[in-house]
Amino acid sequence: MRSDVTQETAVYNHLYEFFSRYYDSGDFVSLRRYKGNTYAIPYAGEEVMLHWANKDQYYTKSGENFSNYAFYLADDKRVQFLLVEADTNKDNRKDNEQKRLFVLSEQPIEETAENLVIPFEYKALGKNDKQADYIDQAVEQLKSHPFANAVWQELFRLAPTEKDAKRTLLKKYLQDYTTKNTADYFIHKNLGAFLTGELDFYIKNEVMNLDDIQNETAFAEIEQNLQLIKIFKQVASEIIAFLAQLEDFQKKLWLKKKFVTAVHYLVTLDKLPDTLAETALENEQQIKQWQTLFNVDASSENLQNLRQKAPHLVVDTSLFAADFQAAVLKQMDDLDRQTDGVLIHSDNFQALNLLQARYKEQVKCIYIDPPYNTEGDRAKGKFIYKDGFAYSSWATLIHNRLELAKYLLNQKGVIFHSIDDNEQDRLKMIANEIFGSSNFIANLPTVMNLKGNNSEFGFSGTHEYTIVHAKQKELLEDLNTIELDDEDIATYTEKDEKGAYKKGATLMRTGEDGGREQRPNGYYPIYVNSELTRMSLIRMSSTDYEVYPKTKNGKEMSWRRSPENLANSFDEFIITQTKNGISFNKKQRLEDDLIQGKKAKSLFYKPEYSSGNGTESIKKLFNDKIFSNPKPVPLLTDFVKIGSNEKDTILDYFAGSGTTAHAVINLNREDGGKRHYILVEQGEYFDTVLKPRVQKVIFAENYKDGKPQADNSGSFNGVSQLVKVLKLESYEDTLNNLELKKVATDLFSQKVQQDYLLHYMLNVESRDSLLNSDHFAKPFDYQLNITTTSAGAYAPQRIDLVETFNYLIGLRVEEINADYQRGWVTVKGKMPTGENTFIFWRDCEKIGYEKLNDYLDRWGINLAERDDYSDTTYDLVYINGDHNVPTVFSDSDDVVRTLKVRQIETEFLARMFEM
Repeated sequence: MRSDVTQETAVYNHLYEFFSRYYDSGDFVSLRRYKGNTYAIPYAGEEVMLHWANKDQYYTKSGENFSNYAFYLADDKRVQFLLVEADTNKDNRKDNEQKRLFVLSEQPIEETAENLVIPFEYKALGKNDKQADYIDQAVEQLKSHPFANAVWQELFRLAPTEKDAKRTLLKKYLQDYTTKNTADYFIHKNLGAFLTGELDFYIKNEVMNLDDIQNETAFAEIEQNLQLIKIFKQVASEIIAFLAQLEDFQKKLWLKKKFVTAVHYLVTLDKLPDTLAETALENEQQIKQWQTLFNVDASSENLQNLRQKAPHLVVDTSLFAADFQAAVLKQMDDLDRQTDGVLIHSDNFQALNLLQARYKEQVKCIYIDPPYNTEGDRAKGKFIYKDGFAYSSWATLIHNRLELAKYLLNQKGVIFHSIDDNEQDRLKMIANEIFGSSNFIANLPTVMNLKGNNSEFGFSGTHEYTIVHAKQKELLEDLNTIELDDEDIATYTEKDEKGAYKKGATLMRTGEDGGREQRPNGYYPIYVNSELTRMSLIRMSSTDYEVYPKTKNGKEMSWRRSPENLANSFDEFIITQTKNGISFNKKQRLEDDLIQGKKAKSLFYKPEYSSGNGTESIKKLFNDKIFSNPKPVPLLTDFVKIGSNEKDTILDYFAGSGTTAHAVINLNREDGGKRHYILVEQGEYFDTVLKPRVQKVIFAENYKDGKPQADNSGSFNGVSQLVKVLKLESYEDTLNNLELKKVATDLFSQKVQQDYLLHYMLNVESRDSLLNSDHFAKPFDYQLNITTTSAGAYAPQRIDLVETFNYLIGLRVEEINADYQRGWVTVKGKMPTGENTFIFWRDCEKIGYEKLNDYLDRWGINLAERDDYSDTTYDLVYINGDHNVPTVFSDSDDVVRTLKVRQIETEFLARMFEM
């Protein structure tokens, strides 16, 4: 019989063997073991399926902290670790299976009086190389660098730990930077169920060896083996319960709807009354921004002259006090309908998650240009991945976000994905899985460089791909057409008294359902004179030809038009003698096609689609190439035309430099449409490229050297706009604000304490730090710690609970009024259900029970004592804090009425953690 020590050792060995199979640098990877190094995948009998290692996980990494990491020394001296391109720019290198480490680059260090930029590369190195060694090398190299400013020597002051007494401040930040970007890439969607299933499989295959049991003669050995299994399973199950609590808690934090941390508006001058426009003219920051963005000096202008010269100057409410924005919104009727665009500075998963209630099935067209997962993307930090999981990390990133985006598309919506050869096959399969392969429309080769890229292996690359899917393809008659270009127009070479035309479709049907049997009424003779200049339905001369719809093989078909219809349009056909007989082709008129447009071809090409055109657009706008590889505006313009109509909403959640907004604004300028756009971008260039680009395009149609260009009449051809700009809490912000408050469990039994520890502790002890409803008593002072640098520095910042709540409940906002001095904000709008809704936010210290009822009486909300209650007032009222508003009463006809009054705090909590 084995000793207890031997059995204990066996249990520990099995525990180590089991859990080490799945744990990898902060993540549990879903590798389902079958036997040895053979793995199983969850398969439900599909004919074809796509599976990848991290399919049942959430991808949580942000490339922003990866490529740009900054912190501050004394006197606000800024140090930045900047990721630069690694030692390769060839996409065919097979680095994906190698270990990648951060290494100090040979590129020069950039130093100014206020900033120090230290370049790093993310390189594929040997599997035995260690990040710690390269950190030490970097510190030693930088110690010997001849810094011009002595302040940077602070980097080398000691920041010791117990294990490393000589650790410097620089080493501390390098360890933080490299650790942050090499671990914790994923959160498992259901770790408990996964590990429990794997545990049973492990016991059956690795612990309970059926062959040994069958051959064992001593019952004592069998009994001991079963005892080992029992102990191992009990201990492993408790570990799994604890790990599942940790992972489920992380999932809860990841899926929590994030707060709106800030909101401001961009509004054109023509939308503001004189009082507010005058206030804008008195704001020095606004005057400076107009000069910088639009080359407009308004410092000495009077308002009327400015309105005439530049009616579409963009006023940025972030440059003003809160009461100015409140005044702007107050004079906007039907606010959401008037809002032309929404720009969201956020991780796109978190933005899509927050938009679910407000924009469910509201979006007609989605365009995305995700990271292509090329070696160049990875080296520059555009996409970061777990070592050995480059493709599955990317697949998880795309899949997570497409799942959310699908719910925003309306039933006739379409989505366009730009991609290249590196991932187009996987992207198509992922999209097929989410939207259904029956909703696949096309995979368009999209020519971006007709000259070709000779640096590519084997062939000179000219194109990327655009993959197109519909939400419900069967509901679409077709996609929209695009306009004719000069090359198309040149094909209309014939002319008659009605104008230019070219040979169009044949009058005879040619499809399988075009035969005489299927369409007997379409089989009749047409008579043509011998000169081939006249058509008729009766024989006009003995020399007329009699023509029936027949193929060259004599198969009887049908005409596309009935005799009655054809009789009124003989002059709209071209009569031609061919070797197979006489044919009739419709005159395809230029005038009609200019209006109707043409169906886009499956090979997507125009000279304007050149990638260089996109770069040139940026250069014209900013007088600098401040963004790499932006998509060209004409390409996005055609996608928007094909996928949407004049009043639809267009979404881009990999917004980059903002080309999608540029295209939508241009289209609205061109045809007077009222398309709306939603753009989501997390990159630091949100404030330096995307937002100013939108401002510039609103103000003027054309730019040169960063300055707007007027047309011959002196007009900049601007457009009237109202754009909302949001910044959301990040996942890192959620973690920063997490506090665990110990709950007394001494009175519990040991079993209850253990159960609490394994299953409930994190949810209970973190409750107040995730959403403290007590703070709702003063909602305009609610603060969270919000990250201010990529190194993790944060500062308290007020949170916009009003805007957050509007999105949580999906409110279509019609009106916002605010008086922060008196302590209230009101919001009116409609719920997704159509319910008329009134929301009253108040500072409970300034507005108590009595004052609350006074306000509600004044606004006609508290209708208990009124005779004019009707279903057209408000169906639903939300109020924060305790109140005594009556909710059931009788009207003048003694009919019992109810007023649905709900507490904001309860609804807020439920919606924020709704999954």
